[in-house]
Amino acid sequence: MLTNVAQRWFKGRAFYRPAREPFNPRLFEVAPIAEDRIAKAFVQTHHYSGSYPAARERFGLYQAGALVGVAVFSVGGGPHVMRILPCEPAASVELGRFVLLDRVGANAETWFFARCRELLARDGYAGIVSFSDPVARTDARGRQVFPGHIGTIYQASNALYTGRGRARTKHLLPDGTVFDERAKTKIRAQAKGWRYAVDQLVAAGAPAPMDMSLAGLRSWIDLALSQATRPLRHTGNHRYLWGLDRATTRALPHHLAQIKITILPYPKMDICT
Repeated sequence: MLTNVAQRWFKGRAFYRPAREPFNPRLFEVAPIAEDRIAKAFVQTHHYSGSYPAARERFGLYQAGALVGVAVFSVGGGPHVMRILPCEPAASVELGRFVLLDRVGANAETWFFARCRELLARDGYAGIVSFSDPVARTDARGRQVFPGHIGTIYQASNALYTGRGRARTKHLLPDGTVFDERAKTKIRAQAKGWRYAVDQLVAAGAPAPMDMSLAGLRSWIDLALSQATRPLRHTGNHRYLWGLDRATTRALPHHLAQIKITILPYPKMDICT
């Protein structure tokens, strides 16, 4: 895992800029992205996951009028995730995607993220939760597609760190991306998006389901996962929190104590590998 460089993305591949590289904010601007399709196309093209969350707010980083970065603030992983913030669910968001192109200099992400927080606060949001994934991933040929990261820019942004999520086994597709647990749930319940999730597994090598009934899909999913994915034991994502107004920032430590969550020192490389 690299800590002395700034991670960037271009067409799903990771690139790195020297951490001490100068950054001139006068050459950039930050603005809301009104149309979801613009942010979605950028994220799906450049982010290693190739996926896009359920967005509530989208912001773009522009250089000479060109879109060179996108931050997507999403609905979050449900009440059990967002309850960690001492504010109403409608006033809280999760930083779902944060993508800067490889040509954007180091230190830009800290500046970009600070502007996003200002815009969110202006629009009435009170808190953010974000997760950083420290577990590296490879594709089926053993090539690294994601090196893992500990959330260095979150630490630079004075977030509160509250430890790691629970360990779990994830399912990796041949290209090294994760077949999301929610996609599995959609198939088992025939919920919205289940056909796309089925197509993902079939494209990755699973046999097409012969019985598209609810019972048939529930019987098929485990076989499909065993043939189209590889198991990865994941040790849990790092979790970071911010208050966006004075009241929420002050309330966070007391709220965390009430729900028995401890504020911890920032993780470093030696405990994240």
